[in-house]
Amino acid sequence: MTLTALHLALIGDYDPQVTAHQAIPLALQQASTHLGLTLQIEWLATDTLKDNHTLQPFDGFWCVPASPYRDADGALRAIRFAREQRRPFLGTCGGFQHAVLEYARNVLRWADAEHGELAPDAPRAVIAPLSCALIETIAPIHLMAFTRIAEAYGTLEIQEGYRCRYGLNADFKQALLEDNLIGSAHDSAGEVRAIELLDHPFFVATLFQPERAALTGASVPLVSAWLQACLERSA
Repeated sequence: MTLTALHLALIGDYDPQVTAHQAIPLALQQASTHLGLTLQIEWLATDTLKDNHTLQPFDGFWCVPASPYRDADGALRAIRFAREQRRPFLGTCGGFQHAVLEYARNVLRWADAEHGELAPDAPRAVIAPLSCALIETIAPIHLMAFTRIAEAYGTLEIQEGYRCRYGLNADFKQALLEDNLIGSAHDSAGEVRAIELLDHPFFVATLFQPERAALTGASVPLVSAWLQACLERSA
């Protein structure tokens, strides 16, 4: 039997010491085996992403953890390409943060939108320090019904791991989430922990790092859902 091949881009600056970077290949291998796929995977360092030509060949994009990236503009370029070209997109941790920033700048046209880690004094820092840093933490998360993330997990209550200090700035939450961008997962205090675009085939980003489950041998439903979306696009 011939396996379907997908060409996937991992957006981020690879570091073998980063737990999420260790987990991602395992999560992809497990999901691709289950779906009967072969994967051609490329890590694209953010400082190599100078134009869209580099991004054109890929069926899907995953913006991975371990920010700040060497070149935030490179990461934002890849996210914008995936959004505008309707390529399946998954963002985790830093990918979530930069997906919010890209949307603020290029959809809402907030030219002064910034990431609080890079510009802590910016008046429109849409990403800001969390009230309580989530470092090597596992916490419960509630998923919104009828969303792609809820469909992926098949339940509305999950627990996932974090290594994160920055999240959505509550001061801009209402303006950011009043149109096509929605908060599709929340923690026990109601803080946004995942976002989705309603007008996109698959655009999901989580502040938590679901890929970490692969290190324990567990399946990663969101990765399987992303690969399925990539498969449907390439068909």
